[in-house]
Amino acid sequence: MILRFKSLGPGLLFAGAAIGVSHLVQSTRAGADFGFGLIWALLLINIIKYPFFQFGPRYATATGESLLDGYKKLGNGVLIAYFIITFATMFTIQTAVTIVTAGLGKTLFGIDWPIEYWTLIILAICLGILLKGRYAFLDNLMKVIVITLTISTIAAVVMATSNTNEILSFSQIIPNDTVGIAFLIAFMGWMPAPLDISVWHSLWSLEKKKIDASLEPKTALFDFNVGFLSTIVIGLCFLALGALVMHQSNVSFSSSAAVFSNQLITMYTDSLGNWAYWLIGIAAFTTMFSTTLTTLDASPRAMDKTTSLLFNKNHKKGYLFWILLLTIGTLAIFFLFLSEMGTLIEIATILSFLTAPFYAILNYKVISSKHTPQAWRPSKTMHMFSWLSIIFLIGFSIWYLTTI
Repeated sequence: MILRFKSLGPGLLFAGAAIGVSHLVQSTRAGADFGFGLIWALLLINIIKYPFFQFGPRYATATGESLLDGYKKLGNGVLIAYFIITFATMFTIQTAVTIVTAGLGKTLFGIDWPIEYWTLIILAICLGILLKGRYAFLDNLMKVIVITLTISTIAAVVMATSNTNEILSFSQIIPNDTVGIAFLIAFMGWMPAPLDISVWHSLWSLEKKKIDASLEPKTALFDFNVGFLSTIVIGLCFLALGALVMHQSNVSFSSSAAVFSNQLITMYTDSLGNWAYWLIGIAAFTTMFSTTLTTLDASPRAMDKTTSLLFNKNHKKGYLFWILLLTIGTLAIFFLFLSEMGTLIEIATILSFLTAPFYAILNYKVISSKHTPQAWRPSKTMHMFSWLSIIFLIGFSIWYLTTI
C-alpha cells in the first residue's frame, strides 16, 4: 500500500489540474440551476473522455515519449495546430483560474487587499514553487493538496445533507433553451478537464519516470485511475453542494472574482452555519490553488516541448521562457479584463469542448500506431468505445454550433 501511494504522482497532478473551475464554478452552478438534474451529463462526459485521457500516461510509460512526440510522428502540421490552439487559450485559462483563486484567497483569509495584490501574490507563490522545487516538489505537494481537498469537500457534502429537510429530486434534465444548452456545453467542455490535459499528463509521467525508474504502464494506469476517479467524486460533491444549498435560491452570481467568491462562501455559511466557513473555504481554495499551480507548470512545459520538436533543438531555458511569458500574459489579461471572469471562463470552456474531437482523434491514432508496443495498444473493445466516443464528441460539437 505504501509503495502504491509513493507511486502516485502524475495522476494526482491530473486531478489537481482538472478539479478547478469545472468543479467549483461549473458544477456548483449546475447544482444551483438544475438541482441534481445534470448528474447524467457529468457522468456521461467523464465516461466519453476517459480513454483519451488514459492514452496519455499509457503512451508515455510504454514508449518513453510524450504524446507530443507521437503527434510529431503524425506530421509537423499536427504539432503546429497544437501550438496555435494552446497559445490561443493558455493565457485565458491561466487568467480565469488565477482570478478565482485570488478572489477565494481574499475572502477566505479576510485580508482586504485589492484583488490585484492577491493575484500577484498567488502567481508569485506558484512561480516560486515551480522554479525552486520543479517537478519533484510539485509531485509531493499535490498529494497533500488532493487529500485535503477530498476530505474537506466530502465533509461539506455530508454536513449539507444532514442539514437539509427538503425531499431531494434526482429527476434528470436535458436543457432545451439557448441559455441552458450554452451552459451544458460549457459545463461538459471542462468536465473533468479539457482533453489537452492528456498531453500534460504524458509529460508529467516522463518527469515521474526520472525520479522513479520503476514506473511502468500498469502502475501509471493505476495512478491515473485514482486521479480520474477523484475528479468524478469531487465533481459530484460540488454539484450536490450547489443543489443542496443554492438550488431555488434565486441568487444571481457576479462575474467579479472577489464578489463571486464571497457569494459562494457566504451562501454556504448562511445555509449551513458558521462551521461551514472554513470547511468550504479550504475546499474551494485548495481546489483553485491546485489548478493554478498545475496549469502554470503544464502549459510552459508543453510549449517548450512543442517548440523543441518543431525546430529540432532543445532550449535550455525554454521552460523558464514560457513560464515567465505565461505569467506576464496572465497579468496583462487580468488588468485588462478584471471584471469579465464569467466571460473568460465561458470562452475557454467552449473552446475546450469544440477542440475535444481534435485531441481525441490524435490520441487514438498515436496509441494505436506501430510506435506503441503491441501489448499496450487498445483492445478491440477499447477501439470500438474510442470510436463511439469520438463520434459523440463530433456530434455534440455540431449540435452546439447549429443551436447557438
